[in-house]
Amino acid sequence: MSKIGVIVGREWSWPPAFVEEVNRRQTGVTAEYAQLGGTRMDEPVSYSVLVDRISHEVPYYRSYLKYAALQGAHIVNNPFMWTADDKFFEAALATRLGIASPKTVVLPNKDYVPGIVHNESLRNLVYPLDWQGLVDYLGGFPVVLKDAHGGGWKQVYICHSIDELFANYDQSGLLTMVLQEFIHWDNYIRCMCLAQRDILVMKYDPNERRYMHHDLAPELYNRIVEDSRRLVQALGYDMNTVEWAVRGGVPHAIDFMNPAPDMDVNSLGYEFHRWCVEHMADMCIRLAREPRPPAAELRWNGLFGG
Repeated sequence: MSKIGVIVGREWSWPPAFVEEVNRRQTGVTAEYAQLGGTRMDEPVSYSVLVDRISHEVPYYRSYLKYAALQGAHIVNNPFMWTADDKFFEAALATRLGIASPKTVVLPNKDYVPGIVHNESLRNLVYPLDWQGLVDYLGGFPVVLKDAHGGGWKQVYICHSIDELFANYDQSGLLTMVLQEFIHWDNYIRCMCLAQRDILVMKYDPNERRYMHHDLAPELYNRIVEDSRRLVQALGYDMNTVEWAVRGGVPHAIDFMNPAPDMDVNSLGYEFHRWCVEHMADMCIRLAREPRPPAAELRWNGLFGG
């Protein structure tokens, strides 16, 4: 019998619903919460599929998941890609794919770990930065300042002046921040993307963090679905959300680095929550019964059409 292991943090509504849904179907595949503790380098991996919801905050889990991938388990999501990913790279990737996205700049850190001596360790950095030139490149204020590796709308600032930009940047500490063009949107869409093919399109209010049924015309809906698929297929993410700011009928990919997307019933509402439960169960059971061929070699040139 194949097993699916779920690695979770504090979230409470999706994990038990998913485990119950998989086990209820009686397909010969079972689901449970994975139990880990001090992994040996010759230890068998008892799971065909592992669903990762928290390794970005618990580094030991990430190390275990890379080991499990080496042993042939399918990891949702790929821990190698997730380790290497950031929002600046993704903005550049979207442009390479011909998908509209905001102009983006990655910034040097504000602070550094102990041992970095600024006038010796940072000799490659230009100082001071041409802040006004960067803002002009992005089209002027307002601009968005956000954590290059963040999610959940944490460390995201809308800056309307150079003083406001400096004040928020000065609080960023060891985080690597990106500066991004602000899209004055007419409509905001968030897509739940599973299995690199199943796309749930939802209208989203980023101010109230509220989901609704979308009101898109068919042509715009189809473009958003197709572009969402292209992005998650390029990244290899089986579980992600893609956010779109629609301006003048053109969808701009705002954020698509959400490999542990919010699936909580209180956020999504019951209907969208059940879609996530059932489609995640579909995908994970399929991967357990019909695994994708593992990569013969873990090389970056196998990604992005490289």
